[in-house]
Amino acid sequence: MSRHAAPPKKQTTSAPAQPPRAADRIRASARELFYREGLRAVGVDEIVGRAGVTKPSLYRAFPSKDDLAAAYLADYDREFWPRFEKPGGKACADARAQVLAYISELSGRAVKDGYRGCGLSNAAVEYPGHSHPARLVAETHKKALRQRLRELAAEMGARDPRLLGDALMLLIEGVYVTGQQSAGGPAQSALKAAIALIDACVAKPARKT
Repeated sequence: MSRHAAPPKKQTTSAPAQPPRAADRIRASARELFYREGLRAVGVDEIVGRAGVTKPSLYRAFPSKDDLAAAYLADYDREFWPRFEKPGGKACADARAQVLAYISELSGRAVKDGYRGCGLSNAAVEYPGHSHPARLVAETHKKALRQRLRELAAEMGARDPRLLGDALMLLIEGVYVTGQQSAGGPAQSALKAAIALIDACVAKPARKT
């Protein structure tokens, strides 16, 4: 055994957590306000007041409120896809299970307090002009979702994947809107409706005798 004592371990101290950058605070505050109140209803003064920053700070990070709205929707889009591909954070066995799990999770979330539908759908309604930055993000997302639903419909073995994909998208968009009505609204029937849609489109026609 060595006669020399082991050298003392160096004390490691973690660096103090850095406060969120102004741009991050602006983004977080805008997200909360935009989702709850709508893009048009929220002004720049309200956003900077909530974020605790100045107007110049906002305009250094985002050239305009429209650009901030587009950034909010881009964040919304990025957060949507993991929820859609792995509902509840879990991988599904097949395409049918994935779609039904997502619709089940969505229909439950849609009747909770504070639910305001899909931020991207809401933006498309608020901004009818197709050249608006926020509208462009929303349209790109919806096109991608439509294509993904058609792909999943094909994986299920649908006779007409385009039809089933579009039908599922119409159902999902309906949940976004009607979920805001009441806990006893049509959103509670979304899962059963999805099952009926899939079964009708996947079932093979009976053979003529």
